[in-house]
Amino acid sequence: MSENVAQIRTLIEKWTKAVHIGDLDGVLADHATDIVMFDVPPPEDGVRGIEAYRETWPGFFEWQREGAVFEIVSLDVIAAEDVAYAYALLRCGTPEELASDPDNRLRLTLGLRKQDGRWVVAHEHHSFPDKT
Repeated sequence: MSENVAQIRTLIEKWTKAVHIGDLDGVLADHATDIVMFDVPPPEDGVRGIEAYRETWPGFFEWQREGAVFEIVSLDVIAAEDVAYAYALLRCGTPEELASDPDNRLRLTLGLRKQDGRWVVAHEHHSFPDKT
């Protein structure tokens, strides 16, 4: 495993743990100020910038306090010297949701760039499969 891949895996694993425990500073830590995120809930045209990204998390943390999990099932990272992308599947749901649909996975795609010698997330996309 290359050093870049290892650094990015560590970054994503730390971010996932921060999301799970509701640590907003940890969630924001390795994100670019000009982050673009497309998420499951609205707005449909996504959020742009770290402040807009910050505003998306309190509602999610509130939902998680109901006992929801947010954990990596699989993670793949492809990295060059200054750009990279990663894709992952996560278990994300309350115990009741996971019991009724244990195979449902949150899909996560991240675009990263090296900025001032460290990796930052510049693009983040979350989605669930359409089951209709």
